Amino acid sequence: MSGRDAAGAHLLIAMPAQWNGTLVLHAHGGPTLGAPVFSRNVEDLKRWSVIVKAGYAFAGSSFRQGGVAVRAAAEDTERLRRIFVRQVAKPKFTILHGQSWGASVAAVGASMFTDDGTGKRPYDAVLLTSGVLAGGSRVYDFRLDLRVIYQSLCGNHPKSDEPQYPLAIGLPAGAKLTSAELAGRVNECLALNKPVAERTPEQQRKVQTIVDVVKIPANTITSHLTWATFHFQEISQRAGGRSPFGNVGAQYAGSPDDRALNAAVARYAADPQARAAFSADTDPNGRIPVPVLTVHGVGDTTAFVENQDSFRRTMEAAGTAGHLVQTFTADAAHSYLNEPVYPTLLAALSAWAQGGPKPTPAQIAQQCASFEPAFGKGCRFLPDFKPQPLSTRITPRP
Repeated sequence: MSGRDAAGAHLLIAMPAQWNGTLVLHAHGGPTLGAPVFSRNVEDLKRWSVIVKAGYAFAGSSFRQGGVAVRAAAEDTERLRRIFVRQVAKPKFTILHGQSWGASVAAVGASMFTDDGTGKRPYDAVLLTSGVLAGGSRVYDFRLDLRVIYQSLCGNHPKSDEPQYPLAIGLPAGAKLTSAELAGRVNECLALNKPVAERTPEQQRKVQTIVDVVKIPANTITSHLTWATFHFQEISQRAGGRSPFGNVGAQYAGSPDDRALNAAVARYAADPQARAAFSADTDPNGRIPVPVLTVHGVGDTTAFVENQDSFRRTMEAAGTAGHLVQTFTADAAHSYLNEPVYPTLLAALSAWAQGGPKPTPAQIAQQCASFEPAFGKGCRFLPDFKPQPLSTRITPRP
């Protein structure tokens, strides 16, 4: 089943031949910019086809708008659930699944919607995979760090003969820069499109400075700089041209000359109103009344695994830590882990939320092997892994 809802979001619902009665509501990652398109739904279903293969119904929304709007996306996801109940079937059990940025959508939505209007909970359980869960007001700070450090080293974003603007806004409204042009500027300065041996010593010094200070691999510099440009532009435009991001007081370390680096980078103070509004929209509060299961690859360089330490602290502060089980895998992938991981997690979460004992990471790791005959090899759980605080990965602000 496909179509558009009353708010304009594209919808896609898939039912397995033998439905187990459970609906998995999928909140996609990104976020994407621009108007929503149905191809996004098709891409999501193709990537997450294992959900249907395992016997679960799948329902995904493109969301009614692009950009970093978490609560609006959570509303779109809940609207989809209601459409499924009215037009498809009444599920015995509903799992809210969020992937990447969509994990923040699901975590926020699970706190927003705790009554379906009949006195029942709309979601019976929550699955958060590779999640951006530390809150937008904190987890994107490293991308501003990348912008200011890159500019101090390269000076071409913007170029000296172009209009200057605060880097914290990403790009000014109306700017014509494209992602391809930005990649070209990065390669002019850092030669990331060349093997290390073909870079000049100066280019490699700049690359290594970024790698060591921002704590991201060289092959992700362009992608993170792209997000720090175009997503930051969208975020600032929502805030009337102001930015929720700042780096006043941040002390960068790891370069050949930290004193010189800290003196050279531009400094910006976050706009208090923009920051408060962005935090209210993007930061989970942890008040989730149902079981929550997470998984994260420990080598994820898009959404750092340290997000999980922040989310655990959020749940503890809300008094809901008893609802949380966190699992980790020996993977560097972000968009998708291995095939048997997801049926394992969905089965463990379903059993727990339907009255079974709270599972341990070790039990989930052990159970994964039973799913490999049907879904292939790929069980790489690390039951003893504990993530470090986010402050060990992202330069803290005072």
